[in-house]
Amino acid sequence: MNVRRGTDPGLDDIRGARDERGPVPRKGAGPVAWFDIRRRGLGHFAFSLNRITGLGLVFYLYLHLAVLSTLLRGASAWESFLGIAAGKFFLFLDVVLIFGLLAHGLNGLRLALIGSGRAVDHQKALYRSIQVIGTILLLGAALRLMGSD
Repeated sequence: MNVRRGTDPGLDDIRGARDERGPVPRKGAGPVAWFDIRRRGLGHFAFSLNRITGLGLVFYLYLHLAVLSTLLRGASAWESFLGIAAGKFFLFLDVVLIFGLLAHGLNGLRLALIGSGRAVDHQKALYRSIQVIGTILLLGAALRLMGSD
């Protein structure tokens, strides 16, 4: 058998099977396939949501660092930014950020429990319970943020 170092002998079979048509026409690999919901379960939705919120949080991290760089321009530049950031639109964006944090963090906790073997048989119930907990926390945060003037 002629096997190259670092390759799996069945890798070509797996790649060939990936391209075959089955009950659901397969899309190419990549982010576009994240949104193909045909015959997908709750786990696929949770996985896609975790990826999307993770990308959003990385984007927010860079945006946050760019905003903090206004401190380098002095106190007056920071005060003028705070005047803009206190508007309702930016408070709504804070609620979106809290949603991303809750969705990503709570789903990560669920995945850690499943990965450690503690809740393998209760994945759907665990996901639904973190949805309820996350919704309650998000509503509380939204009311607190949007209610303050």
